[in-house]
Amino acid sequence: MKTKLRDLLINDWKNVFQQNLSDHFFDDLEEKLSLEYAQYTVYPSYESLFSAFNFCSFDETKVVIIGQDPYHQPNQAHGLAFSVQNGVAFPPSLKNIFKEIDVCFNQVTFRTSGNLTNWAKQGVLLLNACLSVREGLPNSHAKLGWNELTLQAIHQLNIEKEHIVFMLWGNFAFQFENQIDQSKHLILKAAHPSPLSANRGGWFGNACFRTCNEYLMIHHQTTIDWNV
Repeated sequence: MKTKLRDLLINDWKNVFQQNLSDHFFDDLEEKLSLEYAQYTVYPSYESLFSAFNFCSFDETKVVIIGQDPYHQPNQAHGLAFSVQNGVAFPPSLKNIFKEIDVCFNQVTFRTSGNLTNWAKQGVLLLNACLSVREGLPNSHAKLGWNELTLQAIHQLNIEKEHIVFMLWGNFAFQFENQIDQSKHLILKAAHPSPLSANRGGWFGNACFRTCNEYLMIHHQTTIDWNV
């Protein structure tokens, strides 16, 4: 790996993390990742590890969607939670996300791509709690050290900004609720969009995308175009 892990960050998130995480943290995580990428197939690519932050700066973040870890099958993950690369079939969770958007806005939309980069560019931080994974082994990097970084990201957004919408989908995401000051931010909780959870109820009809935009409007922020 020629690029230092911390140097993959290209915007104001770099300063956020350098002020709150030690050089030892980055060096230790980089060493572990170097071994993982050398010995196994790991997703996403090393260069894409911080795509969620690089496409959505700290200053511009107004919505946070928290996932568990990247997709673990070939050609899917590219550093944004729930998003897949262009030309890749939509995973079941993403299909249900799109279905709920259509329900929210009373529409039927034909989508050719599951790439959510344009959400990120509008201020949606698509943040997996763990930013890497071995092929075919979900949650395999859960103990690598990513949790410290993602918790720090949520903590800094919570204390330094106001009126962020945090979307927490499913039991895994619910654990972050106590990190968020509800007197200054909005938390929208729903079942996870995976078929196993969504079909039990609590996902379809939760209206989180419409509620998010209504909250942003009330607080004089640009709404998210969820259809791009």
